[in-house]
Amino acid sequence: MHGQVVKRLIPSVENFEKPCLIIYLPSYNQELQVLFNFDIMMKSFTLWFVLICISYAGYSQSNQVLWYDKPANYFEETLVLGNGKLGASVFGGIQSDSIYLNDATLWSGEPVNPYNNPEAYKYVEPVREALENENYKVADSLNRFIQGAYSQSYAPLGTMFINFKDQDNVKDYHRELDLDKAISKVTYESDGIKFKREYFVSHPDQIMAIKLTSNKKEAISCSVGFESLLKYGASNNKDVLSINGYAPYHVEPSYRGDMPDAVLFDENKGTRFTTLFKVSHIDGDVATTENSIELKNCTEATIYVSIATSFNGFDKNPATEGIDNKAVALENLKKATTTSYSLLKKRHLEDYQAFYNRVSFELDGSDVPNLPTDKRLLRYNDGDEDKDLEILYFNFGRYLLIASSRTEGVPANLQGIWNPYMRPPWSSNYTLNINAQENYWLAEIANLSELHKPLLSFIKNVASTGAVTAKTYYGVNGWAACQNSDIWALSNPVGDYGGGDPNWANWNMGGTWLATHLWEHFNFTQDKKFLEKDAYPLMKGAVEFCLEWMVKDDKNKWITSPSTSPESIYITPKGYHGATSYGATADLAMIRELLNDFISASNVLQIDDTFLARVIQTKNNLYPYQIGKKGNLQEWYYDWEDEDPQHRHQSHLFGLYPGNHITLSDTPELAEASRTTLEIKGDETTGWSKGWRINLWARLWDGNHAYKMYRELLKYVDPDKSDGIHKGHGGTYPNLFDAHPPFQIDGNFGGAAAVIEMLMQSTNDTIYLLPALPDAWQEGSIKGICARGGFEVSMEWKNKVLIQTEITAKTAGQTTLIYNGMRKHIELKNGETTKIVW
Repeated sequence: MHGQVVKRLIPSVENFEKPCLIIYLPSYNQELQVLFNFDIMMKSFTLWFVLICISYAGYSQSNQVLWYDKPANYFEETLVLGNGKLGASVFGGIQSDSIYLNDATLWSGEPVNPYNNPEAYKYVEPVREALENENYKVADSLNRFIQGAYSQSYAPLGTMFINFKDQDNVKDYHRELDLDKAISKVTYESDGIKFKREYFVSHPDQIMAIKLTSNKKEAISCSVGFESLLKYGASNNKDVLSINGYAPYHVEPSYRGDMPDAVLFDENKGTRFTTLFKVSHIDGDVATTENSIELKNCTEATIYVSIATSFNGFDKNPATEGIDNKAVALENLKKATTTSYSLLKKRHLEDYQAFYNRVSFELDGSDVPNLPTDKRLLRYNDGDEDKDLEILYFNFGRYLLIASSRTEGVPANLQGIWNPYMRPPWSSNYTLNINAQENYWLAEIANLSELHKPLLSFIKNVASTGAVTAKTYYGVNGWAACQNSDIWALSNPVGDYGGGDPNWANWNMGGTWLATHLWEHFNFTQDKKFLEKDAYPLMKGAVEFCLEWMVKDDKNKWITSPSTSPESIYITPKGYHGATSYGATADLAMIRELLNDFISASNVLQIDDTFLARVIQTKNNLYPYQIGKKGNLQEWYYDWEDEDPQHRHQSHLFGLYPGNHITLSDTPELAEASRTTLEIKGDETTGWSKGWRINLWARLWDGNHAYKMYRELLKYVDPDKSDGIHKGHGGTYPNLFDAHPPFQIDGNFGGAAAVIEMLMQSTNDTIYLLPALPDAWQEGSIKGICARGGFEVSMEWKNKVLIQTEITAKTAGQTTLIYNGMRKHIELKNGETTKIVW
């Protein structure tokens, strides 16, 4: 047998007078106590044997728990916790436990000046003129004048240390993260004493709690301390260790390299932060010094961590108009420390599981040795089967979204909410040419619609600054956002006023892409109030920008000019390698999708006006998709060569995914051209890009190709700063973080979304069941996923054949189910459920 099925047959520790059989269920990483009369048990040995067999039959590696047999040495090995604002990366060390702390609202900088390049729009016409003359080199050069400031950076709050005394001769070390509970644990034995730590971050109580216990009285002695790369001071007030500091008012992006004054502090500028530590204990002694809390001879203790910042909105100066971070942190600490640990934990579980338990995914047929998660990844990397690891990765994606996206106006950034660096990779910002959006592909389909709201409310912020950008950079109305943004809703094209390469700095369709999320949220929720009050005005502003920005080509078709294709370079027939052109396919794909959405929104709201008529006319006269000589979907207006045919970006396939206007059923030629493009690009790419390509293959209903790449997404990659032999890109770090590399959380979200995309796809009026089911997933079930139109879907299949489907309407509506050529039309009342046997 693999593992220990019957763990022990002894009198129950909790109930000595009732003998019990304690069975270990590896699938769920927990024990089941079976209490019954001992005489009956001995007379009914068959029952005992059956219980053992049942347990063994369900045996497989956990698809809910990440676990390791040693502490983390690197960030990419830590176990992360979060409540959507407070983030913690736990190393789980023995003599010293380091915990990186973050707050989603702690960034460098202050509110942006959207008028930072007020005459940039004057260069638009010269660029267009250069393009008309086919002088692409001059167009690239002039395009640099249409650039502004870089975004700011997500800041590391600091590191908490728990330094233990007398931790020698350690054995049986175990470190885990239970996704079902959002609780991390560390257990080990030292000199015959068993120690346990339990960590969680609560959303209801806005607190981090760490419980320390031992099975020997007065065995815990340790100190709690703090360090930060930011400016801070420490003090104590009775039994509370208080940290107060501030973030830089400016940080240069890390990709600009070493440079003077890359990080600038000013005590009168920047976001303030407060971190408070307090310890409760049942025995022993606890004393607070100026820099630490000292625990001596405790049997049990709980450390509470409370964090607050002065961030008060994208347009409020955090130094002069900020929230009282000291008061907020202290209030949260007082409430938590006057509440029992068990009640804090209960409220945390109720809050978290209300989201997490909405969806479950199971696959049959796993039989895997009981290995730590990093070793499971290595085994899987060698080609072995581990369906529960595939489920674990999917569940981890859902967990990360719940843990990182619950703060209004502050979406999950490039690293979610977990970052230890002063100058993090790509500023850990909101990169709007794919990455910020990919973070939210999972939200609606995985029944986590509420967690989409931080992005949706952020769109309102960036539309405010974006209205100025539209005017001053492009000379038009509406609102625009470009390549990068940050917590201050920066919307201008970046590049430091000419220093950025136009192939990434000058792209200006970020707002267009963002606005499609507004319709997606309505399409899944059918929330007309949201559509009317929030989504429609924002969509209209984004559409207005597109209508005024576009020009006619010599074929009398609407195109963008100038335009770029995100981070890509073309080669003209004359051999020029450039970025600036006109009518890039990606631009027009995103505009086409947004115009479709706006027309649909207008129909729902029964709006029929001259603006809508103009939108329809423009959409019908957009420059059409072109299929190149290789059978591929052209990326450029002309059938030019790509400098890198296997480039990580595939933005011109937007209409296939995440857009919805290229489909196998309605536009088969364009779908086939998209397939050819993917074949040319190949499968070897970075993490977030691989996540995108898996979804694209799923939309082409090629489940086996999607699954092949899903397996590749789980390729083991060593931590960034280690000297290991498993380097590379497009894989997974030991803690299941996506390895772009470096770590970017978008690959986790894109990969998790792809699981659902393989199993279900939907449009406004149609739900496709198992459209891209891979051969490897012969038998399984998924429950609680969501489809457009306001439906919740559960399915079960065996031998790759759909057995039954259960559909629940979140609001009254109708749709058509399609499976394997069969069609079933259903109409349901609000809350009504129907079950269909196929």
